[in-house]
Amino acid sequence: MQRIIAGEYKGRLLSNMPGNSTRPTQARVRKSMLQILEPLEGKRVLDLFSGSGILGIEALSRGASKLISVESNKEVFTLLSKNISEICRDHNRFELLCMDSFYYLEKAKEKFDIIICDPPYNKYDYMDVFNLASRILQKNGIFCMEMKKQYIDSDIFKVRTYGATQIILWRNDD
Repeated sequence: MQRIIAGEYKGRLLSNMPGNSTRPTQARVRKSMLQILEPLEGKRVLDLFSGSGILGIEALSRGASKLISVESNKEVFTLLSKNISEICRDHNRFELLCMDSFYYLEKAKEKFDIIICDPPYNKYDYMDVFNLASRILQKNGIFCMEMKKQYIDSDIFKVRTYGATQIILWRNDD
């Protein structure tokens, strides 16, 4: 079980998938990531590769006005739906989509203040995700991706390392 760290839903528990089908974000990484992204009040947040939904629910808990969560695995999507609907009673604040995150990024027209993504480690290149996601970020919007620790060959990202995990951050200053 995972616990919401802060905000309106602080202390609430989320269910996890049994087995290895998801890799929930560690509490210390999640806490640091969301503190970097704050303030979240009134922000539109896109959560790609949502898994159990913990990152998106943390964003709602801390005041995000709208969350769109995208998860392609149908079994995991069922868990995501259960978790978010049990915690967030205001169904106008979130939208859940069972589809491929890349497909969503290719078709998306709306812009977001924050894009959070936590794809399966070693499955996608961070630049492929970033290049698609960056086009739908608002001015001063933030792209934040959790990944396995690796060398990042670009100086445009800020990198934070937590053991074998790292997050990369980019602010849309255009």
